[in-house]
Parts: sequence; C-alpha cells; structure tokens
Amino acid sequence: MRIFGIGIDVVEVGRIASAIERHGDSFLGKLFTASERAYCDGQKKSALHYAARFAAKEAVSKALGTGIGGQAGWLDLEVARDPAGAPKLVLLGAAAEFAKRHGITEIQISLTHARDYAAANAIAIVDGGAHP
Repeated sequence: MRIFGIGIDVVEVGRIASAIERHGDSFLGKLFTASERAYCDGQKKSALHYAARFAAKEAVSKALGTGIGGQAGWLDLEVARDPAGAPKLVLLGAAAEFAKRHGITEIQISLTHARDYAAANAIAIVDGGAHP
C-alpha cells in the first residue's frame, strides 16, 4: 500500500454558523448528506460539527487531487462514524468512481474542533498501481 495523496483544511466555525443562519436548509442540503445532517443536528453545538465535516470534505478533495467539483462533489463525500464512533469517510457517486479508477482503497480522516475552529486531515491510500 502507498499514499495517493494527503490533504488538510481549517474552517472558522463562525463562518459556517453564519452560512447556516443566512441560508438554512438550502446551504445544508448542498453540502451535507441526510446522515450528516441528522448527526450534526443532534449535537449541542451543531455548527461545530458541520464545520468539522466541511473541513473533512475539503481535506479529502485535496488528498484526491480533485478539489470540490465534478469528480468529488460535496454530497459525494460523507463523514460517517465507525462502530467505535471514530470518523470515517464514505465515498459516493463520482468520488467513488474516481477512487476506483485510481486504485484508492481507503481514505483515512481525522477531525478536530475547538470553540472557533474546526480542522481535518485526510490520507488517500492506494493498494498497488501507479499514481496518474
């Protein structure tokens, strides 16, 4: 196994909270899956959790080398939780197809947040093959 790419992102929680306040469901529906929304909305400080997921999606898009767009849209990248509660990344749609084409077998993520900032990093792992 080898690393295909790595990514990191930091987000101001206030920026996400303001966007949620101004645009509500329109903003949330474009960036977060129903599962992500259910999880974040169930948390005491939902904006903090939305910000961490926003950062994770940006970090993953950097690890893939695609940016957010046609090959990995906001709703193609879902932050879920494994049975132990740790964050895990689920690739959907175009991002899953991109990963398959490039031999990416796993994406590891780590999230963190404090009062004002949320951050995430991501590592895309290839099981054999060459980086394009």
